[in-house]
Amino acid sequence: MVSSWKMKSQQSSGSLQVSLAAEFISGNADLLGEILLRLPARSLVKFKCVSKLWLSTISHPHFCRRHARRHSSSGHPTGVFLRTNPNSQDSQYQLLPLNPESPPGTLSECQNFLPHPAGTKILQSCNGLLLCCSVKKIGHSRDFYVFNPTTRQKAAIPPLGSTSTSSGITVFGASLAFDPCKSIHYKVVFVRSTDSSSYYYQIEVYSSDDGAWRLSGSPFVAPFDMVFDNGVFWNGAIHWISPSGYSLGFDVEKEQLGTMISPRVPISRNTGTRRFRYFGGSNGHLHFFEIYGSQTTQFKVFELERDYSQWSMKYEVELDSIVQRFPEIVRDHVDPREEKHYYAFVVLLLVNEGNNDTSMLIHVPGKILSYKISDKSFEKLYEIPPSHSKGYGYLQYGWLDAYEFMDSLSPV
Repeated sequence: MVSSWKMKSQQSSGSLQVSLAAEFISGNADLLGEILLRLPARSLVKFKCVSKLWLSTISHPHFCRRHARRHSSSGHPTGVFLRTNPNSQDSQYQLLPLNPESPPGTLSECQNFLPHPAGTKILQSCNGLLLCCSVKKIGHSRDFYVFNPTTRQKAAIPPLGSTSTSSGITVFGASLAFDPCKSIHYKVVFVRSTDSSSYYYQIEVYSSDDGAWRLSGSPFVAPFDMVFDNGVFWNGAIHWISPSGYSLGFDVEKEQLGTMISPRVPISRNTGTRRFRYFGGSNGHLHFFEIYGSQTTQFKVFELERDYSQWSMKYEVELDSIVQRFPEIVRDHVDPREEKHYYAFVVLLLVNEGNNDTSMLIHVPGKILSYKISDKSFEKLYEIPPSHSKGYGYLQYGWLDAYEFMDSLSPV
């Protein structure tokens, strides 16, 4: 009896101490903030409903900025948005989790993540925010907006009409610039036609700080093959490249356009047909690689130095081990007389995980793999169900159908 009474007394005392500690923390905003800073963004979104104090603490811009700085070292995405039916007006997206806590082999539809999944096109992913637009339809202009998939907040971008004198303006490319470690505000950069000449381009910048568009600089001439609809935000600037290797950069803070902000892209001397070109940033690194021909499983990955001094050859990739493990990658002979094969694979994303550890998200027929470049190891992340597959040996996703998803509290 005495032992039982002591045990109950100790339990009661322990519960009281926990209750007093919880009450003390809940009433101390500064201490509460320090504790919440250590939690992931997705958990904090759920904790907003605990109390008004928790809601105001988690939603405060200063807390959001501190949280972003604290968790920016992780750098790598927690998931990837994959676009299905890319050639259709009804493109939809699926989310593939990449964080270790997620059960393997899961892929969720994005009705709960994108506001209008059937009529939405993701243009760019930038540090937890997505730049999206409505699917272009005859007789209707496209609507642009910024979306945070973690908080599910959406902000419409006003049309250009306030600064443009002509209704016939063409937008050649839209890019999102956002660095949560520096500011809670973001900028959207449009490269558009000018009112006077079809040979010149004009940059126009929208800032979430004041909610207004403004012209940036004077009209400029760019290489005829410059690709403005695939801009990459890295090192404080939007970068564009052309198939012939020329590059342009726009410093977002200084609003300066550099015709040669980076050295010329290391174009291969391979005389074959270019199958794919990858140009993207990950965890503070800017990468570039090209794959020539349909018979190759080997290519080099280049990385741009932060001082823009040179492109350095960072990795030599060999996918032979994947081909051996999954023979369905090898398709019919391109030319039976030469016994050449077509290798069906797509590099969806290159992820720099820090500590010189970089992996690739690779799509092969019926599967999505994570391939670690350093030791050439790989693991299966997802197997496409037969009901969703296009058939044996076919690919479900294309080269430009993947967008990073990073947890973020950043307001839009």
